[in-house]
Amino acid sequence: MQDNPVPSLFGMPPEKGRWGLVASGLVINLLLGSVYAWSVFVEPLTDYFSGGLGQAVTANDILMPFSVVLAVFAITMAFTGKIIDRYGPRDVTVLGGLLTGLGWFLASFAPSVQVLTIIFGLIGGMGVGIAYSVLVAVAAHWFPDRRGLALGLMVLGVGFSAFFTANIAGWLIGAWDVMTTFRIFGVAIAVLTTVLALPLKFPPPGWVPPGWTPPPPGPGEEHPCEYSRSLMLRSPSFYGLWACYFIGCLAGLMAISIAKPVGTDVGIETGLATFLVGFFAIFNGGGRPAFGALTDRLTPRKTAMLSFTLIAMTSVVMWQIPVVPVYILAFAVLWGCLGGWLAIAPATTGRYFGTSDYPRCYGIVFLAFGAGAIAGPQLAGFIKTSTGSYLGVFPYVLVLAVVGFFIAFFLMKPPGPGTVIS
Repeated sequence: MQDNPVPSLFGMPPEKGRWGLVASGLVINLLLGSVYAWSVFVEPLTDYFSGGLGQAVTANDILMPFSVVLAVFAITMAFTGKIIDRYGPRDVTVLGGLLTGLGWFLASFAPSVQVLTIIFGLIGGMGVGIAYSVLVAVAAHWFPDRRGLALGLMVLGVGFSAFFTANIAGWLIGAWDVMTTFRIFGVAIAVLTTVLALPLKFPPPGWVPPGWTPPPPGPGEEHPCEYSRSLMLRSPSFYGLWACYFIGCLAGLMAISIAKPVGTDVGIETGLATFLVGFFAIFNGGGRPAFGALTDRLTPRKTAMLSFTLIAMTSVVMWQIPVVPVYILAFAVLWGCLGGWLAIAPATTGRYFGTSDYPRCYGIVFLAFGAGAIAGPQLAGFIKTSTGSYLGVFPYVLVLAVVGFFIAFFLMKPPGPGTVIS
């Protein structure tokens, strides 16, 4: 029996209205995910700082803001749990949206790429991390019965974002300039996130959908106990999940950060390459509910191994046959697998370690994404500088996928009994 009254959502019973929260969070994540259109900004920013301001910039310099914003995004998530508990989902999401918009807006006045990296990376990254951590926690709390699917749909917006924002950014850059585009993005993100955050809330403690009871754990399934963050950090299952998440994000973010330049390398003209960044975002977004649903149906371990198998196969093909049709197929799969990890990891965290301390637990798990965000684009930039082409990235991605497969096989397993959080 649930002791607390159950709120209605959007004028509907909560078991139905909770899907409205998913829709609201999906659109907020669509706004936050504008950073994934970064490859569209690479050439215009290079031209702006080198041609317009006469500054020498390298591929690593222009990719650094993308790395920093994602790294700060991940680090911020690790420290947001107590803020959510104190101020609630709505107010914390508004704060995150305002900071994200401010980061975009202020970056438009940056006199150098280094200043842009600091402003956009730190302020924008903090905003994305704050808002995103609320949204995954909302989905995890409202959907104990369909956690993987709900989380996949909630974060679909981030992956799907570049489908819209890459083409919007390309049009705005052509119509005005790159820095005006930064300002427009900043204002739009701040205003729209504030409005969309208004209905966000957590369910009362102990709420479950009427008629649903947690299934008993079977052989190889998760234990029903709840883990605190400190207890999770002592579990080998955490390290297996963290390592797999890092490798999946490292491989995927390498691909996302260089999608447009690789397209031009294989002979695609600039306008079509920009369009394809948006096209790939469909797969990044779709990979989230797809892999989330697979995590519900299969074990997280099997889903992780499937992801690494797909990454390895496409890397081999792209490495050996770098032509336009292979490029389109390979990057669609790579973007889809990265999106998949943004659903596999949060769903697995809830499944293995419970939801009583979920924001703080997943904040630590999400640091794997931040580590991949730093290493992936920077490794891609180093390879480009060393070899003269981004195509040299794919042998590295292949090796990473093979390593990830074996880590998943041996280490990504359910933990033992936890400690119930009172």
